[in-house]
Amino acid sequence: MQQTLLLKWQTGSMEDDLDEALGAVGPRLRTLRQQRQTTLADLSATTGISVSTLSRLESGTRRPTLELLLPLARAHGVTLDDLVGAPPTGDPRVHLRPVTRHGMTMLPLTRRVGGIQAYKLVIPASSHRSEPDPQTHEGYEWLYVLNGRLRVVLGEHDLVLSPGEAAEFDTRVPHWFGAADAEPVEFLSLFGTQGERVHLRARPKTKHPPGPSE
Repeated sequence: MQQTLLLKWQTGSMEDDLDEALGAVGPRLRTLRQQRQTTLADLSATTGISVSTLSRLESGTRRPTLELLLPLARAHGVTLDDLVGAPPTGDPRVHLRPVTRHGMTMLPLTRRVGGIQAYKLVIPASSHRSEPDPQTHEGYEWLYVLNGRLRVVLGEHDLVLSPGEAAEFDTRVPHWFGAADAEPVEFLSLFGTQGERVHLRARPKTKHPPGPSE
């Protein structure tokens, strides 16, 4: 269950964020128009967008497009980022949006499309120990335990990872992970849907110049 849930979250989080952002445009458009004390008819005359389309945009029954948002942003004297609620340009902070489902909390740590995605996962303390239910899917995954003890079932292997330990595997191999005991577990997951591997490069040894006796 946890692996299936994580995969759905990993592949669907970007679409969910887009739908949520676009869904918030309507109320924002209505607020801007009311603050300017502008009627739909006046805004229609300014933008060339029909009154019915403007009304459906504000109510959320019409999905906003770039062709509609550009003239509306100009009419209201705001940027596109203001309309869609984007973070300030150049803001280096990662705006985490945790999601909790079936008792597991997932926090996306990357916001780019494609490539390797990073997540922090938290499995809360529980007296009920889940039975392994291995799943398979395309991709490659790397796990690193931060706190607690993580049980990982990978094919014929049944392992327990402690803080500071990591595991990497092809997700086409049947796998499952969960808390190894009643204590909470926090761990990081790097996941590539196309099978991208995480490459760990050891720091090269420093070569010391030979001494006088060498």
